[in-house]
Amino acid sequence: MSVIIFTEHSNGEIRKSSREALSYGSALAGRMGVSAEAVLLGTVSQDPSSLGIHGVSVVHHCADETLNTADTRRYTSIMAEIATACGSTVVIFPHSMNGKAVAPRLSARLKAGYVSGATRLPDVEKGFVVRRNVFSGKAFMDVLVQTPVSIISVNPNSFGILEGEGIAEVRPYHTSVGAGRVVVRETKKVTGQVPLGEAELVVSGGRGLKGPEHWGLVEDLAGLIGAATACSRAVADAHWRPHHEHVGQTGLAIAPNLYFAIGISGAIQHLAGVNRSKVIVVVNKDPEAPFFKAADYGIVGDAFEVMPRVIDAVRKLRKG
Repeated sequence: MSVIIFTEHSNGEIRKSSREALSYGSALAGRMGVSAEAVLLGTVSQDPSSLGIHGVSVVHHCADETLNTADTRRYTSIMAEIATACGSTVVIFPHSMNGKAVAPRLSARLKAGYVSGATRLPDVEKGFVVRRNVFSGKAFMDVLVQTPVSIISVNPNSFGILEGEGIAEVRPYHTSVGAGRVVVRETKKVTGQVPLGEAELVVSGGRGLKGPEHWGLVEDLAGLIGAATACSRAVADAHWRPHHEHVGQTGLAIAPNLYFAIGISGAIQHLAGVNRSKVIVVVNKDPEAPFFKAADYGIVGDAFEVMPRVIDAVRKLRKG
């Protein structure tokens, strides 16, 4: 018996969401009294044994360069192979694009119960009860999984990254799964930015900034605190910012430690994508803006007057 954790990487580096999933899986394995084992598909720049710092004792490494390209069908088949061979009772995924694509497929393949977007460790004393957010984060649900195998995807920034001094045993894995059918024709990468889905700090702007020429207010603050930048749907639709920065119900759902919103009214569709943020700060000149009801801190004022003062204050703190 074991808990196995699907471990994603990008550009040869283990992703933050995967480190959270590894920490979550290791903590769960400790509660269950079984081993925690990582599954690493493709090639990485670091020594896979270093994943032991997150509590895993074994890394099943399929070092096939063709697996660096996401192929959900192939990933599913390999994960099913390893889960069956290891007698795994729990499979953990990060709640990422790949995780959300592979986990349901694996659930169908293994006839396993699947809970997406878990926010805390399962209660193993009352069976196997997993808590997840529902209704766009407005409530939570406790799900009892009764199948022999359970599959969980872990919400980003909900558990944290645990580190120790362990070194994992690396076991090379040679799959019998054939070549994939995904062919990559072209890759366009955004460089020099914090990935929005994994960012702990996010500065976001809305229509209140009146145009893309004023986006420096967002970028200046983000640069000072090492944050990712985001925007509302109206801004993305107006082509002020690229669509991959759009957060909300119809965009990317995020859960950073800090979400700083400038000139965003806070419509329910936007709140649905950001209300899991640990701290929300809002700057808006309309005191009746809905966002103030969800904010931990709010400033009623014109962004063009408030933000230069905020940026200057942060700059002085950084120097001091």
